[in-house]
Amino acid sequence: MLKALFSSKTRIKLLTTFLLNPDEEYFIRELTRKLDEQINSIRRELDNLKKIGLLKSRVRNRKKYYCLNKDFVIFNELRDIILKAMNTDGDLIRQISKVGEIDLLVLSGVFVGKDSEVDLLIVGDIDKEKLQKLLAESSKSGKDLKFTSMNKKDLLYRLEMKDRFIRNLILDDKAIVAINKMKKELEKIRY
Repeated sequence: MLKALFSSKTRIKLLTTFLLNPDEEYFIRELTRKLDEQINSIRRELDNLKKIGLLKSRVRNRKKYYCLNKDFVIFNELRDIILKAMNTDGDLIRQISKVGEIDLLVLSGVFVGKDSEVDLLIVGDIDKEKLQKLLAESSKSGKDLKFTSMNKKDLLYRLEMKDRFIRNLILDDKAIVAINKMKKELEKIRY
């Protein structure tokens, strides 16, 4: 089974796309555009993943749609592997840290395999245009990364007002705090 899972570049792209977006359905031509791969290699790899039981398919409006089989024997483990592979790539964090002066960077959503309103919370003085360009170029999930950015003063105000969105994001056990220059300020919200 493992040999069938990790033997080609196209298959790894497909695994990443499906495992990071487990509720999505894709048709073949959509995947060829999204992953920038040839239709024959996409078709072949989809068939291989369907044979081992990781994917299911159905026909709708004369198009064959593929989706993830969440009951697959090692679904959770595969998803964890993909997430860890993405998170160990500190390249994205280093690149984000170069778009401005960042006081706090929290990774959530697609980075931790959880549905969330945002994938990134960035606190500091940043160049939003550079950030949007960077995120568009490095989106490994095949999906646009959603982010919220604010300055330190706004974050502290929202924490003081007990803003549920911000508190839930920062206090989430699954969230990854990649940059934290606000330890003292954030310790107060836990109590």
